Amino acid sequence: MRAVSGSESLSVTTVPDPTTGPGEVIIDVAAAGVNRADLMQRQGKYPPPPGASDILGLEVSGRIAEIGAEVTGWSVGDEVCALLAGGGYAERVAVPAPQVLPVPAGVDLVSAAALPEVACTVMSNVILTGGLAAGDLFLVHGGSSGIGTHAIQVAHAIGARVATTARTEAKRDRCRELGADIVIDYTAEDFADIVTAEGGAEVILDLLGAKYLERNVDALGTGGRLVIIGMQGGIKAELNIAKLLTKRAAVFGTTLRARPVDGPDGKGEIVAATHRHTWPLIESGQVMPIVDRVFSLDDVEAAHAHLDGGDAIGKVLLSVGADTDRDG
Repeated sequence: MRAVSGSESLSVTTVPDPTTGPGEVIIDVAAAGVNRADLMQRQGKYPPPPGASDILGLEVSGRIAEIGAEVTGWSVGDEVCALLAGGGYAERVAVPAPQVLPVPAGVDLVSAAALPEVACTVMSNVILTGGLAAGDLFLVHGGSSGIGTHAIQVAHAIGARVATTARTEAKRDRCRELGADIVIDYTAEDFADIVTAEGGAEVILDLLGAKYLERNVDALGTGGRLVIIGMQGGIKAELNIAKLLTKRAAVFGTTLRARPVDGPDGKGEIVAATHRHTWPLIESGQVMPIVDRVFSLDDVEAAHAHLDGGDAIGKVLLSVGADTDRDG
């Protein structure tokens, strides 16, 4: 599934099967996650990193079909999900073994495709970078998104207080069900005023970037950490350094896709931390994949339109090799 350019650029085509390099496995794909990064890539705004497949798709679930040299701990037939730099909208994909996770107990194979990108994003940015801990106030924007629904659950499970923003009543209700303590209608309320009245946030996870920078800094408490992981609201804004210094606060900008597999802060390290800390929360039922709808791969245009329309709550998935089209 390659994107050439523009909103009508997706096409299904035949390409050679991937081959396993040292340290890689081949996965027969059951399902792939649809992420906003895929929409940006098809528009030419988010090219894959050097060496990555130009086929869309940053996460999959499926079964291991082949194991390359130097890979240990996996067997052919294992049900897994995986974080990718690209290539997920396909029947088969080659993945570095450190980026592969077992399907958590109690999660079906298709729904497992909703986990790798959001779980690793939240682990990397909220826990490892942001240092969220029990008793902290955590603000996540876009609480009904794939990342938002997962972040709310993880933060609630570790004992943090959770504030979030959401546009519609249905989305706000779902955020409350998932564990959000403070749910803000950002179309009618000022999130910074509300969070400041609660003492300010220790950690803020922001996908919008420039648009929210000033108000995010206002919403930080003393020693707070703002972690910016998206640019949907623009790339340039003024930062009031005096306000940041007064609060002894920090602003982090991070990305996951372009990181190396190995080494400090690499994807392998993040995946391992996710397996250690988040998988037990999933298997105990404290955190679950939130799937809005599953489309077949042939309906990828409809899947992208659904995600881009802004009505999805949780993840949108593509079922690969099956005629599946269901609501979550």
